[in-house]
Amino acid sequence: MSKIVKFTTLQNTAAARAAEPGGVPDFATLIREFQHGFGSARSPGSPDDRPLYGQTLYIASCALDMRFGAFRAHIFQDIIDKHYIIALVHGDICGAETLYTRLHSSCVTSETLRGIDCDCVQQLEGALEVIAKKGRGILFYLMQEGRGVGYTGKARDRMLVQASLDQLDTFQAYAAMGLRKDHRNYDNISHICHLLGITASFIVLTNNPDKLDALRAQGINVVAAEPIEFEPSPFNLSYLTSKATGGHHLTRPAASDIERALPPEPVTAFRPHALAHARRFIYAASYFLPIKPVDNEILLNAAQFPKIFPDGTLERHLTGPRPLITGYRLIRNNRFLVRIDKPALVTHARAHPDDPVTGLLTTPYWFRTHVYYDIVTSQDFVVLTHGAPGLADIPVIRIHSESLFNRFPLRAVANRDKMKQSIHHIVTYGVGAMLLLHNDGRGAGFGAYATDRMMSETGQALSTDEAYRKLGVGYDSRDYDAAMLLLRHHIPNEKIQMIMNSPASLVKKNEYAAALNAHKFDIEKWIFLDDHADEK
Repeated sequence: MSKIVKFTTLQNTAAARAAEPGGVPDFATLIREFQHGFGSARSPGSPDDRPLYGQTLYIASCALDMRFGAFRAHIFQDIIDKHYIIALVHGDICGAETLYTRLHSSCVTSETLRGIDCDCVQQLEGALEVIAKKGRGILFYLMQEGRGVGYTGKARDRMLVQASLDQLDTFQAYAAMGLRKDHRNYDNISHICHLLGITASFIVLTNNPDKLDALRAQGINVVAAEPIEFEPSPFNLSYLTSKATGGHHLTRPAASDIERALPPEPVTAFRPHALAHARRFIYAASYFLPIKPVDNEILLNAAQFPKIFPDGTLERHLTGPRPLITGYRLIRNNRFLVRIDKPALVTHARAHPDDPVTGLLTTPYWFRTHVYYDIVTSQDFVVLTHGAPGLADIPVIRIHSESLFNRFPLRAVANRDKMKQSIHHIVTYGVGAMLLLHNDGRGAGFGAYATDRMMSETGQALSTDEAYRKLGVGYDSRDYDAAMLLLRHHIPNEKIQMIMNSPASLVKKNEYAAALNAHKFDIEKWIFLDDHADEK
């Protein structure tokens, strides 16, 4: 019997029973009572409504003030594989006939860690800017790292590609690992359109024709696609070339004459293995991540400095009507931080492409990225290291708690600023590590954090502490013990310098202090990122 026949039979049976004394409700009434209707997530009937359609559950909604204008974030979660989906909405999406739309897959390296070996953050911010200029639209932010394989798979791809000296591309690396070129799923999009009450056709901002096919397969009316492409760099040219070869509509990689940049040291590929002292962690990958310099301060070692500035040229670049170099300083271990006027240097590079000083435009901070899969929480852990700690070194350490909202171009970017400051402290000292905790809401998760935001915005809670009490969540749920286990694997020194937000944040984190003591870290110096805090 077909599904349609079964469904019709059920309707008829329900209607017949409803006519009998004491019969069950008719089918249409039953369904109305069973689930929320079309558009219910956009205007819930009560603060406690959590509409569910298909496998997509509405969690919360809150305002986000972007650099490009006011957006509203609607947060959903897939009840099968548990990932979040954020629908970033600008303007009237329900009264529109056509909406500019983007399906954007998460990229922690470029959107959080300031990595420049892909174009993901450029596409994210570029699409949001287009949507804002058009006056209405929606960006679906999907937690599908590495084309759906997760960060562990993506990191092993990066390691293999770098170990091959770019002789293998991304899709060849995926094939070697037994992976398809794309593991993403877009089924949640049609569910979200139902929950938000969207009936408009889509103009999709994408270079990937597979996304158009995926939307059309769900019955969504796609009327056009517009490319969103940026100039390649020495660090993402290989990646973009592989995407173009793999079917993306990209023209600039083939036309580019820039030279690909290789990591500063050889990368050796290895098989995943458990850490002997903490077998919950499977060491999956290690590779180099080029990171965007902070505040246009370029790091040069003793060998690079004279090549960039042959005799007499530094003084010339420091003077004139618009100096290319606005300052420099010698830092620890005979290294230099050189501050550039980037717009002036870009103009100079067009006129003098062979001038060695133009190389400062493509000189990143190199960090080694170490990726672990935790069999206890099923999460990826990321540790960035810079330099190799010697016996006399006191490494600079940061445990950085990420917020998903801070991946977006917000006007207020406190968390991003703390990331930048932490990177700068580590680079300036020359030896250190940063561990990234992916848990929003002080470890309670992004759903709790988003609900806290919604409760505060709607007056259901006057503070985060009150919201957490109503959620049934403790002050801090982060796994600091796991973090210290991994840091100890990379930092053998007992004495360290620890970066914290403020003395007040340290006082509240009893578990943090206990984990430091348990793993025998001796804090030689506290570095507080709060400008108003005294440094100890």
